[in-house]
Amino acid sequence: MEKQEAVFILNPSSGKEEAESYRELCIEVLEEMGYSVTVRATEKQGDASDFARDAARAGCPLVVAMGGDGTVNEAVNGLAGEERRPDFAFIPLGTVNDFARALSIPLDPGEAIRGLPDFVGRPTDIGLAGDHYFMNILAVGSLAEGVMDVPVEEKTKFGPLAYAAHGLQKLITDDGNRFTITHDSGTWTGQASLVLAALTNSTGGFEKMNPDAKTDDGLLHLTVIKQTKLPSLLKMSAALLLGKLQEDGAVETLRTTRAKIETDEPIACNIDGDERGTTPVSIEVLRGHLNILAPEITEGE
Repeated sequence: MEKQEAVFILNPSSGKEEAESYRELCIEVLEEMGYSVTVRATEKQGDASDFARDAARAGCPLVVAMGGDGTVNEAVNGLAGEERRPDFAFIPLGTVNDFARALSIPLDPGEAIRGLPDFVGRPTDIGLAGDHYFMNILAVGSLAEGVMDVPVEEKTKFGPLAYAAHGLQKLITDDGNRFTITHDSGTWTGQASLVLAALTNSTGGFEKMNPDAKTDDGLLHLTVIKQTKLPSLLKMSAALLLGKLQEDGAVETLRTTRAKIETDEPIACNIDGDERGTTPVSIEVLRGHLNILAPEITEGE
């Protein structure tokens, strides 16, 4: 009987170039699972999307991506627009790995690879912002702009703390923008420094940002941060660590299946860590759109 093909998308430059050191282990595990493995190594931006799309159109049953957040996002974009979508698995080598955290996928690459045979297919929500798919978060405002300015060497050295430091510095010196957010239940209008539209409970490595968010609940979890003076920021930071950010008076939270975010002047949008377009932007949830291999859901997840 002919083996089914798994397409293994590898970004050789990811994770301090760790990807190559895990190549053979991943191939070995996939072969033990009964697949013949085709390796596609990326060389430039967009390759992972092309490879994933080609695999879907060829009828491959499984696509595995190993790399940083950008590689995973590209692979998701290659699969999500196809009518027939294969199962998807990914090995995280990124700085923050919010999507892996939300799905309880081990952050250690070797552990994640060895866990593949025991992972189950989990229908997982994917977001659509304009014509771009995302798996974790869309951010608009000062913190988003600060994150986009973080140098690569700082991301590598400090991880999530680098994002937090640059973001807070930007927030403190910012007066905010006027937002209009149209959602399922109406319209919110006001001054804000940051608007987040998240699909998962993990944002920037903080797993209590949206403690009630599930990867399959069909909802966008919107967080609007209105006040950014230093005392408010310190209070919000404490609330974030306790998983009680929604109770802070300087924060507005909304749950919706779709939203349109508008600002008085165009503002850059940060989608899964990369700058992609400006406001106005329309977003929606595609519920259970991708079947992702991950550890089985445990009680309380």
